[in-house]
Amino acid sequence: MIITLKDKCPQQQIDHLTGWLERQGIGVHLSRGKFQTIIGLIGDVTRVDKDTLEGLDIVERVIRISEPFKSANRKFHPDDTVVGAGGARIGGGHFALIAGPCSVESPEQILEVARRVKAAGATMLRGGAFKPRTSPYDFQGLGKEGLDLLLLARQETGLPIVSEIMNSSQLPLFADVDVIQVGARNMQNFDLLRDLGKMRKPVLIKRGLANTVKELLMSAEYVMAGGNKEVILCERGIRTFETYTRNTLDISAIPVIKELSHLPVVADPSHACGAAKYVVPLALGAVAAGADGLMVEVHNNPANARCDGPQSLTPEQFDGLTDQVRRIREVVAP
Repeated sequence: MIITLKDKCPQQQIDHLTGWLERQGIGVHLSRGKFQTIIGLIGDVTRVDKDTLEGLDIVERVIRISEPFKSANRKFHPDDTVVGAGGARIGGGHFALIAGPCSVESPEQILEVARRVKAAGATMLRGGAFKPRTSPYDFQGLGKEGLDLLLLARQETGLPIVSEIMNSSQLPLFADVDVIQVGARNMQNFDLLRDLGKMRKPVLIKRGLANTVKELLMSAEYVMAGGNKEVILCERGIRTFETYTRNTLDISAIPVIKELSHLPVVADPSHACGAAKYVVPLALGAVAAGADGLMVEVHNNPANARCDGPQSLTPEQFDGLTDQVRRIREVVAP
């Protein structure tokens, strides 16, 4: 349920209303937009009488929300959410370029890539320390050592770091990571999402291989229901019948999510296509569709990468991509 308040309501009356609602056991989310103030009600609202609320002097209208996601719903929060990570921002007109290798392999590798992507315009550094691999015999990442190397790269370049967590037991290791990534395979790991909801740290959630937009938004809702409102959504491609690409990048999901939710949305063209030659056109398509950022895999030596080398751009290719991204954003800017 959403309560839209009249313009210039006295704060004392707003406090009185929200206090009364909370005493009914209803969760209250107050959103002050540029043009109106909205109170979102979360929980069992059947005990709240719509006519009674609409009869209050400060209430303009009351609307019942049918969608199961509440906190992530744009109706609750009309203005775009801006998520901050270190010195970087994403959402509300702030564009993020998140770049780096699929996995951290050595100090030399991650430092060189970090320097190169920052010089090209990246605003965050991505790198996997723990890697969920289909085969148990594939490289699984350096673990804590990989996180330490990411922190070293942040210290040198100033780039906030993004890295993927596998389960709740690893949370203490991620205390200094700027953005915790929930991978596609963990999108519906609800225990992990609940634990991330208790933190006050940005969480980037990737859409699962066969999950709907609604399910992605419900995963965000798990985190937000715990009190953590710093959530970023990522479209990384879904599994379809097509075999010429690794996955199918659902570009249509970007405007759909932005219509339904106030949360920032990034696209990951690298995991979507699985081939470096397709990354640039897919990235530009996602930007034109309204994405708030891109997550791109960049490796200084893709041919010898220990993970996902075929889909990784070289630093030179990433430099060319960032220039094209800037031009596309100038064209589609409102």
